[in-house]
Amino acid sequence: MEELPLPLLLSLLVVLLILSGFFSLSETSMMAINRYRLKHLAKQGHRGALLATKLLGNTDRLLGVILLGNNLLNTAAATLVAVIVSMLFAHSDLALLIGACVVTFAILVFSEITPKVIAATYPERIALAASYILTPLLKIFYPAVWFVNLFVQGILSLFRLHPNENTAHKISPEELKMLVLEAGHFIQTKHQNILINLVDLETVTVDDVIVPRKQIEAIDLDADDEVLHEQIMTCHHTRLPVYRDRLDNVIGFIHVRKIFNQLKGERITASMLERVLQEPYFIPSGTPLFSQLQLFQENRKRIGFVVDEYGEWLGLITMEDIIEEIIGEFTTHAPTQTSGFIQEADGSIIAEGSVLLRDLNRKLGYQLPLDGPKTLNGLILEYFQDIPEAGIGLNVAGYPMEIIQTKDQAVKIVRIYPIVQKTVSEKMSN
Repeated sequence: MEELPLPLLLSLLVVLLILSGFFSLSETSMMAINRYRLKHLAKQGHRGALLATKLLGNTDRLLGVILLGNNLLNTAAATLVAVIVSMLFAHSDLALLIGACVVTFAILVFSEITPKVIAATYPERIALAASYILTPLLKIFYPAVWFVNLFVQGILSLFRLHPNENTAHKISPEELKMLVLEAGHFIQTKHQNILINLVDLETVTVDDVIVPRKQIEAIDLDADDEVLHEQIMTCHHTRLPVYRDRLDNVIGFIHVRKIFNQLKGERITASMLERVLQEPYFIPSGTPLFSQLQLFQENRKRIGFVVDEYGEWLGLITMEDIIEEIIGEFTTHAPTQTSGFIQEADGSIIAEGSVLLRDLNRKLGYQLPLDGPKTLNGLILEYFQDIPEAGIGLNVAGYPMEIIQTKDQAVKIVRIYPIVQKTVSEKMSN
């Protein structure tokens, strides 16, 4: 090789560095490419994506051919530099040392770091193009790659490692939410909120969106016909639960529109209500919203009564409640149905004790704990372990509150004050 002219040797060295850089490009781009984007392109029939998918299906073989080529080229470059140094400076040890440092620097800059930074920036473009070259190279050097992988698999087995079992790229709900949030301008904000709500639907239960029993307008079938007629004619809902004697004894529900269809100038009576009475549909407490949405669809129901493990009626939930949980509020609420809180001019919030903590968190940006009680009243009672009196102040989860009214062993009205941000000097003094 020393007989070859110096310009040819230098040109050969440049070629070796470029080829080594190609393998570095390929390695980083193949490992950094978005697998879900790659699957999408492969389903569309993109040949480069199909080849890349096949290569990534056998990561040990892919890395084997890449690293085999990379190391052979780097070794050849180092040997070539040694030859060039010996031609120029005979067999000087100092010259060889300097030549080794120079070739190491050249390999790091031109064959390793720069190509890998470029590949990490444009992984898809480079990986798809590189797959056309890596595929035939793998076929050509397969015997050598297979022989090397024998020792690799032996070492992995020695340490009881089985990488093939963990090659599937699974994504958790939290990671999926992060992907949606990072989609940026590709997905509108409204659509992002809907997708995130869909992901959360399996973690939210019917207890989180239930309408408590005390807030439900219901019909007592044992009441006088005059009372029934007046209640139906002035109700603000299309579906009303029906019970006998006491609210715990729910026997079904009625659709107000069906009653009006049968009126024909008559007055509403208990017998008329019994004719249009529909059987109750009970839902176990703790049922995930997504599962309940499927059950509503399978059973062709739109309303259900939530019961606890003892069969006690806790409240009701409708199909509309679940849909609003996904896309946000869209219905016009009845005059008797309020949001449960009012914002004062000083920034404080006057809230009913029955308001759901989830509603406060969603509509006001609070971070009240949701792993325990579902309502503000329940949260305060859990904090006190007793029924507090009016005028008592407290601090729950960092939110200063004041009890305004208590009635019937429950907190009815609460004032929630805005959180005061401490200055740096106050934090240091504490």
